[in-house]
Amino acid sequence: MRTIEMNNGVVKLIDQRKLPRQLEIVECRDYRAVARAIKEMTIRGAPAIGAAAAFGLALAARESKAATRDELLRDLDAAAQALRATRPTAVNLAWALDRVMRQARTTDLDTHGLRDFVVAEAQRIADEDVEINRAMARHGAALINDGDTILHHCNTGPLATVDIGTALGCIIEAHRQGKRVHVLVDETRPRLQGARLTAWELMQYGVPMTLIADNAAGYYMRTGRAQKCFVGSDRVAANGDVANKIGTYKVAVVARENGIPFYAVMPTSTIDMNLANGDLIPIEERDAREVTHIEGVPIAPAGVRVGNPAFDVTPHKYVTALVTERGVVRPPFVENLRVILKQ
Repeated sequence: MRTIEMNNGVVKLIDQRKLPRQLEIVECRDYRAVARAIKEMTIRGAPAIGAAAAFGLALAARESKAATRDELLRDLDAAAQALRATRPTAVNLAWALDRVMRQARTTDLDTHGLRDFVVAEAQRIADEDVEINRAMARHGAALINDGDTILHHCNTGPLATVDIGTALGCIIEAHRQGKRVHVLVDETRPRLQGARLTAWELMQYGVPMTLIADNAAGYYMRTGRAQKCFVGSDRVAANGDVANKIGTYKVAVVARENGIPFYAVMPTSTIDMNLANGDLIPIEERDAREVTHIEGVPIAPAGVRVGNPAFDVTPHKYVTALVTERGVVRPPFVENLRVILKQ
């Protein structure tokens, strides 16, 4: 199945917290359940939570008891506000909500027709994500040479999207093309998305990989055992600064020091031209228990002070290129992002 899908008024999604030990499907029957799933990282990955937010609005449209169009729009606005508040960094969430609400307001449909329209628009967003990922995979695979070992941080495979994946999708596509690739998978503390999710996905596809501790990445790059770095992104500023899972900045700096290309892969919906630079991107601070506990087991002294930013920002000077569904964007990003977004 896809990471997330909607059938007969129920949104079904893979519980990413349970992998790799258990493949469990969660059913959401109202937008509040979808909001909890996003907040609690039952579903995660910028494109995936964008689709989830859209499906949340679809559920809100179906459950609303509104008798008039204006009442229905008010109910949708309330649901959108709740969904928007779940995670602040990934721009795809707000992008999907804004797209559905903007188009809902511009239609002249009656209440019944508007409900159906919102459901259909959410499905379009999900279907488009799959096609977008296929295009990104082709563009990104062209940057990968036969024999490359690729360092990958966090999780950017099918689980992070509706299907296919972003950065990991490029790697899987290169493998499908017959290129001999090997992936160094950062474990990605504190939630271990690399160890739990990326490793599991690559093993499903038969892509050769080695799981490494985050702190080992520099060792592999300095000793010439990695030829490229591929990561995803949760938001890209207008100047090409990239917000991604915490630890990405460190990978990019070490890659630059060792002359290793660093590629960030994302759909154009992740590019936020309203923000001039990455310093303006809001960074989510998450629960201290993610750092002090692993699988519920404490690993730090009780009462210790904890900082747990979920993301960091990689300045554009460390980014070799951005890979999108419309092609590969190289510096200068300020000019070239504007060009590609007009295509």
